Amino acid sequence: MIGSDPDLLRVGNCSGFYGDRFSAMREMLTGGELDVLTGDYLAELTMLILGRDRLKDPDLGYAKTFLRQLEDCLGLAAERGVRIVANAGGANPAGLADRIRELTARLGLDVSVAHVEGDDLTARAAELDLGSPLVANAYLGCWGIVECLNSGADVVVTGRVTDASVIVGPAAAHFGWQRTDFDALAGAVAAGHVIECGTQATGGNYSFFTEIADLTRPGFPIAELRRDGSSAITKHPGTGGAVTVDTVTAQLMYEIQDERYAGPDVTTRLDTIEVVQDGEDRVLLRGTRGEAPPPQLKVSLNTLGGFRNEMDFVLTGLDIEAKAELARRQLEAGLPRRPAELTWTLSRLDRPDADTEETASAILRCVVRDSDQDVVGRAFSNVAVEMALASYPGFSLTGVPGKASPYGVFTAGHVDPAEVPHVAVLPDGRRVDVPPASGVGEVLMKTSPTPPREPEPLPGPTRRVPLGTFVAARSGDKGGNANIGVWVRTEQQWRWLAHALTVEKLRELLPEAAELPITRTTLPNLRALNFVVEGILGDGAASQARFDPQAKGLGEWLRSRHIDIPEALL
Repeated sequence: MIGSDPDLLRVGNCSGFYGDRFSAMREMLTGGELDVLTGDYLAELTMLILGRDRLKDPDLGYAKTFLRQLEDCLGLAAERGVRIVANAGGANPAGLADRIRELTARLGLDVSVAHVEGDDLTARAAELDLGSPLVANAYLGCWGIVECLNSGADVVVTGRVTDASVIVGPAAAHFGWQRTDFDALAGAVAAGHVIECGTQATGGNYSFFTEIADLTRPGFPIAELRRDGSSAITKHPGTGGAVTVDTVTAQLMYEIQDERYAGPDVTTRLDTIEVVQDGEDRVLLRGTRGEAPPPQLKVSLNTLGGFRNEMDFVLTGLDIEAKAELARRQLEAGLPRRPAELTWTLSRLDRPDADTEETASAILRCVVRDSDQDVVGRAFSNVAVEMALASYPGFSLTGVPGKASPYGVFTAGHVDPAEVPHVAVLPDGRRVDVPPASGVGEVLMKTSPTPPREPEPLPGPTRRVPLGTFVAARSGDKGGNANIGVWVRTEQQWRWLAHALTVEKLRELLPEAAELPITRTTLPNLRALNFVVEGILGDGAASQARFDPQAKGLGEWLRSRHIDIPEALL
């Protein structure tokens, strides 16, 4: 058992990404009662960054800010009996564990440290038919964390586990869950999915943010987990932000595929979760059902795609289109060698008769990519600078020309779990092999066996207004794909949304997605729809192929589009 209450475990989160609020660890430890403090430091792009760090120095490859946070807070956590579980090990969990042990010795603390490893498949990528990536990491589950905690570890660090695993592991250890307790595990995954992105569960990136009284510095979330897998999502008293059905639903809809949220330990049925307000800043998650995990583990594959550079030209006043055409023609004619990819984008931010120079200006962006660094380095930026006195009137650039920078390409692979050496390295140095999941099932299907029943359409006269008048949205990236989750608050609104926002209507509202494959999933219990738009992000966030490379604003763009809505709802 981890906490003092055998039927309750209070798990707080202090990080949603590598670079999140540094002071959050101390804030969570001093703000109220906790049994476990977790942190999620990894993303698809982060694994590329940490992998490159380790190539430069084999002692690196972990989230360095986490170590600095521990230097400030490890004594406080030990004093309060709070265990810490984080995936900050990144590409080098063993190295991070060693640095933490050195830290505890220097601080004179009696703190035991364990780590989980085995996710790094880089050296075996070709053998496993995964190509030749810079880094290859399997998504491990919670059971290595369970072994570490059951051994008495006070701090557990991992490499690439699923984001929710740092929450599921402590719950499974505390309640003694077995591998086939799928409903309980799925409930913990739901809670973990809500809190792993930090303040996105307490009002951050929330469509109706103007309804929240104080969003200056939102508090980080807490999941109060119960033995049956149900939970209450809350935050420390007196902290900013809010915990409501909508802020929690927003995070449930983040970066999902369909109604089955598949992980290495359990497949969580998102279409079974009941979300209920239970007082101020307290939301219950209950009724979550789980199924067997899929037969293969997902693998994050990051490869260096080449080099990129970009230049932003400022176009002011009249004849914007003609100025843009002249800049394009001059730059392309001056390049000694044309890059493999050369993309122009004109953003018409200007308006007629503007009363400031900035609002009279548009931005012309040129992005270039090539496998040869020299082609998109000075050979590109020098040409743009040479145009300064020979181009359109009012010529200027937004910044100093830069050097070419490497970019990554993300793809997802899959391997047999038996091929992945999931290992818990305990505080005394013992290595415990963690067996792969048993009773796996073929669950990665696109639709439910029984499609959900949609409500009756809502008739009546309509008015053309923005979709976001009462529809909320949350969007995000998964490799080259993006998801857009949308939901409403009332049954009447749901009667309209379920029929109005079809795949065809989405293509109409988002022309950039018009020619791409789109899958729609209906989640009636959340009054929500989820859309997966395939290929809109090119080769993934690391490739920076799009204006919004992680699709964070895609849902808000959708909300801003006008659509015919029944007057009865307005």
